[in-house]
Amino acid sequence: MLITVDNAKFSYGDNLIFENVSFAVNEGERVGLIGANGEGKTTLIKLITGEQYPDDGKVIKKNGARIGYLEQNGGIISGRTVYEEARSVFNAELSALAKLENLSRKLSLIDGYTPEYAAVSAQIESLNAYISSHDCYSVEVKVKTVLNGMGFIDKYDQPVGTMSGGEKTRLKLTKLLLEQPDLLILDEPTNHLDINTLFWLEDYLASFKGAILVVSHDRYFLDKLVSRVLEIENKKLLSFSGNYSKYKILKAERQARLLKEYEAQQEERAKLQDYVDRNIVRATTAKSAQSRVKQLEKMEILEKPFTPPKSPVYRFTFENSSYENVLSISSLNLEIGVKRLICGGQLQIKRGEKVALTGENGTGKSTLIKEIFKGANPQIDIGRFVKLALYDQEGANLNGDNTVLSELWERHVGLTQTEVRSALARCGLYEEDMEKPVKSLSGGERAKLALCILECEKGNFLLLDEPTNHLDLPARESLEKALISFDGTILFVSHDRYFISAIAQKVVEIEDGKFNVYDGDYAFYTEEKKRKRELARQSEEEKRRQAAKEEKQTSYRSKKERAEEERKKTAIKQIERKISALEDEEERLNAQLADPAVSADYKKVNEILERLHSIKLQTDKLYNEYSDML
Repeated sequence: MLITVDNAKFSYGDNLIFENVSFAVNEGERVGLIGANGEGKTTLIKLITGEQYPDDGKVIKKNGARIGYLEQNGGIISGRTVYEEARSVFNAELSALAKLENLSRKLSLIDGYTPEYAAVSAQIESLNAYISSHDCYSVEVKVKTVLNGMGFIDKYDQPVGTMSGGEKTRLKLTKLLLEQPDLLILDEPTNHLDINTLFWLEDYLASFKGAILVVSHDRYFLDKLVSRVLEIENKKLLSFSGNYSKYKILKAERQARLLKEYEAQQEERAKLQDYVDRNIVRATTAKSAQSRVKQLEKMEILEKPFTPPKSPVYRFTFENSSYENVLSISSLNLEIGVKRLICGGQLQIKRGEKVALTGENGTGKSTLIKEIFKGANPQIDIGRFVKLALYDQEGANLNGDNTVLSELWERHVGLTQTEVRSALARCGLYEEDMEKPVKSLSGGERAKLALCILECEKGNFLLLDEPTNHLDLPARESLEKALISFDGTILFVSHDRYFISAIAQKVVEIEDGKFNVYDGDYAFYTEEKKRKRELARQSEEEKRRQAAKEEKQTSYRSKKERAEEERKKTAIKQIERKISALEDEEERLNAQLADPAVSADYKKVNEILERLHSIKLQTDKLYNEYSDML
């Protein structure tokens, strides 16, 4: 076991966070940690890392266990470039290689077998053992593999200080993956990742040798990664085998079983007590009544099962239907500042369609949503009887100085105060929240307020920009149910793939300034993306092969010259075939190095690197021969 938490209790002053918490994380295990906001997930992690200590109980760590921790907004402060920062993980390995080079140079200058020669040779032998055991020669391959996978392929030379907060958090995760700790603790690791990077990270973590403890609201990520779910609820911790989908089933079954057992005991106690009450004073039945009193006293009373707070309930309705054509975009050019986001965009959305808008960060998804809502662009045609309603992830349309109650009531003055309060309560904002200033609300509370406002707009075309951000899992699932049953049209942006899978009937991706339309659900979209990537790779390989086989055209003069030219032509073709075969092999080997499963196998990587070095020597020799013949 890497980590054992034994009967831990923790409080902030008089505020009990959790108690009687016990669990263990084994080597190589994948564990998800979930719970509502404020239940103590981050506190529990800090007990494991040693940043805080339990009031009671203990946390036991395996001797020498290395723990890597990615905080939710834990970026890097550095004066180095992205590549330098990632490479710094291997300072010891790089130092060993540099020292070996210096010692080898020194050894070559020593004349004869002297005591100094023997001493330097011993140092070199020791260094070679270290270099072999720590896989030092594959450092550059490892760094580039993880940097490219995490979306930094074109940012090697970017100073860390110029990066956004999300990019710095992503770089911190990159360093943790390179460090290969025994236990990797991740707090909301998917928050700052686009979909392509998420796919890569999931595949990489599948081959990660250490244990993983992850806190995440990304249910798709939890389903793909974890084999056990820990939940903090009502100051207790429960463990469920399986991924998130399995946890949902097991928890529902457990809740139903506990409630049934509790109700059965309550019924039995009521019957016993009724018998005692009716018979205790009768001489003929007093003895049997006393027997039942003893039964009641010996009975271990079951605690009533905890009922989680009621989840928000969302209801999206509209008064009038739109015409069939809800949105038509033609030849759209969209810029932000001097940056062109969309060039000549074409898109059609019909009544009742539920469309996910995807694309890498910075491609213009949120900008497009806002541009549609403005309704002022001549290239964007909104259909007849369409009523737009916008959910803005930044909450820019909320007045921070208003109270929660007045923020909704001022927008819908025709509602009574009772109706306003009822709507807010149904969406998860209760009596104690009514007079709070909007600017003092948490992210989750602001999201619930914005969704309540969206409901009351009664739009038949909903524009949603990251609607699940800041919502806990029960609220996300309630929102999903409401949008699935909504009869209107939806265009939404989300990084929550579980949410996209549940709702989207069509996916529109912004790529290279164009709209790529996938007429299918999210599973169809992901399969098509994989297929296109494979076709692009094959096309690129074919181009390289054709370029390598281009032949130089020559003219012939005499018979002797023609014979010589033919001999040279044959020899050149043989060299070209050898070069092509070596380059194909080199390409296959480099592709293997980019595979996380291979890059994690130090022995395999060393074998590949040795073969690549041999290929380079052979290729250089063949190119020299080739040049001599031209």
